[in-house]
Amino acid sequence: MKKKSIIDIAKELNISPTTVSFILNDKAEEKRISKKLTKTVKDYVEKVGYKPSSIARSLRTGKTNTIGLMVENIANPFFGTVARKIEEAAYTHGYRILYCSTDNNLEKTKDLLHVFKERKVDGYIISPPAGVEKEIESLINSNIPVVIFDREVGVKTDQVIINNEESTYLGTKHLLENFQNIGFVTLDSNQTQMTSRLAGYQRAVQEAGRPEYIKKVAYSQNEEEITTEIAKFVETTKTLDAILFSTNYLVVNGLKALQILDLKIPQDIGVVAFDHHDLFELHSPTITSIDQPIDEIANKAIQLLLKRLGGATKNPPQETVLSTNMKIRTSSKKYQ
Repeated sequence: MKKKSIIDIAKELNISPTTVSFILNDKAEEKRISKKLTKTVKDYVEKVGYKPSSIARSLRTGKTNTIGLMVENIANPFFGTVARKIEEAAYTHGYRILYCSTDNNLEKTKDLLHVFKERKVDGYIISPPAGVEKEIESLINSNIPVVIFDREVGVKTDQVIINNEESTYLGTKHLLENFQNIGFVTLDSNQTQMTSRLAGYQRAVQEAGRPEYIKKVAYSQNEEEITTEIAKFVETTKTLDAILFSTNYLVVNGLKALQILDLKIPQDIGVVAFDHHDLFELHSPTITSIDQPIDEIANKAIQLLLKRLGGATKNPPQETVLSTNMKIRTSSKKYQ
């Protein structure tokens, strides 16, 4: 069956295409179109299953009702869950989400921003790599709203972050209650969330008068390489008796490394993970984790963007800082 157009509908009902367009765009009352005719048109449209062209609508309204969501890695449990929550909230407000992963690659991020710009998305929610400030400022200067989450950038725009430094400070303090020499395994990155987590670890061990044991791994390394790097770090740092991992996938690689070295948790070494992962509750023993408030992050990010899309363009940028929740499990307790 041929898909009907507004012109087809108008001919069938013996009215003008303009009248049909006004009714379908909720302008019947404004244009003083009778309730009876409005109902007739809407009933007919529902009967024939008419769907308005999104391209035509965007040309008419200047909006596509789409949001560009750019994350580090959509396969990561943290980003995947945040994305799902944002998608659900956006859908209830009539918006669709276009996803992509930047892989923390600056050139890839710039290319993806260009693609989204060509698709004329109405706004952006981004966990940006370093160096993309100019492109984000260009969007904002073009009156396209942008919300940043997970890490900070040097741009004045709405941001949703967590108290990274305080979270790792408290996580390290917790380990120091039961262990002496705490290591910190993190990414070799200048992103603000990673530098803040490192600062929290350093503050805690310095206050306790304990030495620092820091291992940085490159984001570009594959899982096998990261596992090998962590195993070497643990094996060569003889006094190490606990580790705080700065992100969830490093923990997974770390657990593999400890297994290779035949080290038992927590008998031989204590473990705390930054970020939640379903594995941590299923692992034997269970793994203590510093959980980010995923629901709050997602809800706040989409709320901020929807406010901007709704016309609150003159309000000053808002920075929201959320707290984490440490779930203490077997891996960080002193073995009896």
